[in-house]
Amino acid sequence: MPLLYDFRSDTQTRPTAGMRAAIAAAEVGDDMTGEDPTVNRLEEMIAEMFGKEAAVFACSGTQSNQMGVRCHCLPGDELLIHETGHIANFEAGGPAVLSGVSCRQLPGEKGFLTLETLAGKIRADNQHLCRTRLLCLENTSNAGGGHAWPLEQLHEVGSWGHEQGLKVHVDGARFFNACVAQGYSPREACEHVDTISICFSKGLGCPMGSILTGSAEDMAHARRSRKLFGGAMRQAGMMAAACVYALEHHIDRLAEDHENARLLAEGIAEIDGLVAEPAAVETNLVFFDVDPELGNAGQLSAALKERGLGINAMGSARLRACTHLDVSREDVEASLVILRDTVAAGFRDMAGSLTGPYARA
Repeated sequence: MPLLYDFRSDTQTRPTAGMRAAIAAAEVGDDMTGEDPTVNRLEEMIAEMFGKEAAVFACSGTQSNQMGVRCHCLPGDELLIHETGHIANFEAGGPAVLSGVSCRQLPGEKGFLTLETLAGKIRADNQHLCRTRLLCLENTSNAGGGHAWPLEQLHEVGSWGHEQGLKVHVDGARFFNACVAQGYSPREACEHVDTISICFSKGLGCPMGSILTGSAEDMAHARRSRKLFGGAMRQAGMMAAACVYALEHHIDRLAEDHENARLLAEGIAEIDGLVAEPAAVETNLVFFDVDPELGNAGQLSAALKERGLGINAMGSARLRACTHLDVSREDVEASLVILRDTVAAGFRDMAGSLTGPYARA
């Protein structure tokens, strides 16, 4: 049946009426020649907001992340990243395929890297070794649990990277969720960051689009990489207008998504056979586990889908629910009823497939 409530991802959001009106009214030109006024306005807004010199509009978060990697690395270099990091796990091997860069994945709680974890990880300047060149952080962490970096820790790790001669890139797919949750500004958070990729098609509710911001030199490099990666656009102002609208209307409301996520986690924690930690929910992502004696996560996901509720499996026992613009408090309450009834009815016999980062677990 069609999904009545869709918690699979905040990428499922649809443009609001106001956003559609902004798209229809957008001034456009040829972005390839720098003549799209709405794209130019968006890039200027982001650069000013983040305290950077320039920005480059891109098609997707994966594309803008890979533009960032290529800005800072040469073939044969390596980047340091948390073991759950999106750039290393969910971008189809982009660093290696597109830029000849290897990913050195490191452990850490909540998807964060610490100075203790990073100590001794920069390779010696030796012809036998790849050059450690880039430090990649993710804010918020996705597979790490939806956590937002505390400002002090973000500054500490970014400063350490610069002291070691590394460049620092942030995958900010849900960066504004982090700003709202932690109460810091984009400029404050990016004080010790060289480039950051912002995705508009998740919590901000746009149909598509991402952006990379940094120094003018790095953005000139990024624009060339965008062309190389097939991301050069023409009358992109229609999508840029959606992004401008989102920046003006959809940031503060992210607090509603966070509140709904906590409400959802509290309800899940009360269902026998499901395990959630409401206190661990910081933003719009809720991770919870199912008792293996009842069935696996893929089977529960399939059973929920049959009842009109979309929640993806993220491993053999783990599921992830994501609140967003198209999910209300009433939707959360109705979904908890479906969850409770589905678990009570049993779901072991469902032919559910596992999805997500640990699909083979």
